[in-house]
Amino acid sequence: MTSRLNPYLSFDGQAREAVEFYRSVLGGDLKINTFGEFGAPEPAARDLVMHAQLDTPEGYTLMASDTPPGMDYKPGENITVSLSGDDGALLRGYWEGLSAGAEIRVPLEKQMWGDEFGQLVDRFGISWMVNIS
Repeated sequence: MTSRLNPYLSFDGQAREAVEFYRSVLGGDLKINTFGEFGAPEPAARDLVMHAQLDTPEGYTLMASDTPPGMDYKPGENITVSLSGDDGALLRGYWEGLSAGAEIRVPLEKQMWGDEFGQLVDRFGISWMVNIS
């Protein structure tokens, strides 16, 4: 089996909405399991996402979960998801989709190193970088 690096995102009750949004932008197969499916006794946790995994046609993988009741939630302070490659049309499409309701930190444009690069914080508080070589 090949090793892979992918982000794991934590949410405060928005994991399902977030991964469904990411699937609408990136495409792919999404699997979601709730705490209730694994026997969570607390009613407040039953419908929360215990684990979600999005595998896209381009080979990207995103994993996510909701923070269970009683645990501290710290929104995406130390996580950035990076999308990079040389398929400009594909990556620009992802940028456009992710930009909906986002705070643009660096517009997607040509940079001093020669690539197109942009950075944003999406509507769920997750930082994204797009680099087109």
